[in-house]
Amino acid sequence: MPDLVLVKLGGSVITDKSRFFAAREEVVRRLGREIRKVMSARPGLLLIIGHGSGSFGHVVAHAYRTDLGVHDEQSWQGYAETARAAARLNRLVTDWLSEEGLPVVSFQPSASAQCRGRHLLRLELEPIQRVLHAGLMPILYGDVAVDDLQGFTIISTEQIFGHLARHLAPKRIVLAGIVDGVYEVDPLRQPGAARIAEITPQNWPQACAKLGRSHATDVTGGMLTKVQAMVDLVAAQPDLRIHIVSGAIPGRVHEALIADAPVGTTICAGGSPLFLQGG
Repeated sequence: MPDLVLVKLGGSVITDKSRFFAAREEVVRRLGREIRKVMSARPGLLLIIGHGSGSFGHVVAHAYRTDLGVHDEQSWQGYAETARAAARLNRLVTDWLSEEGLPVVSFQPSASAQCRGRHLLRLELEPIQRVLHAGLMPILYGDVAVDDLQGFTIISTEQIFGHLARHLAPKRIVLAGIVDGVYEVDPLRQPGAARIAEITPQNWPQACAKLGRSHATDVTGGMLTKVQAMVDLVAAQPDLRIHIVSGAIPGRVHEALIADAPVGTTICAGGSPLFLQGG
């Protein structure tokens, strides 16, 4: 598939995690304008957008422990409530991006996703491919999914992107979170922290050790899991490049998309040694 890029708008960027069900409309609209500007400059580019659930789906999923599957009499109610919360945010994001001029069309992952032991096995791809080649922009999101072993689970946008990448062979993935790349310590808690400019399968063990020592438990689990999944992906698909950037910095997503710019942290299959840059 020619010139395909996957772009994630992180839940930490598009929602305010300190408040329940609080979407950041102006941030979503600004990101939409950045993407539209890229599409105008590169009309042959194909984009699939994904987004996290932030203070919508994650809040409900945590309350019901939805990632554990069926574990009590309220579990299936939690599955339904989590799906509803994730879809609620998706409706807002889809509407705002559409109003900013992007030809987005929403795809509900839970409608076709199937997992086994929390691993995503199947997601219907043909409708996504058809609308993509028709000039539209598919938009997916972190959601619930049925699971052969535990009834159901949560699937992240990174899992969905990994599945898409294995079947659709994008050239790049841009993950836009709240911080501008991967840092040795959380830069929101320690300003001036050193950023890891490039991660490869070769230097990942060293980078992983730094993250494991330095991050608080909540940060470690999220960052380590996401980066590990992306390192595994580039190891399997050496032509793929992944950028982790800040969607909170105006223009950063545009910069990452327009010219494969060396911003944030790049994850690739090359053999560069680990190197750090000041925050």
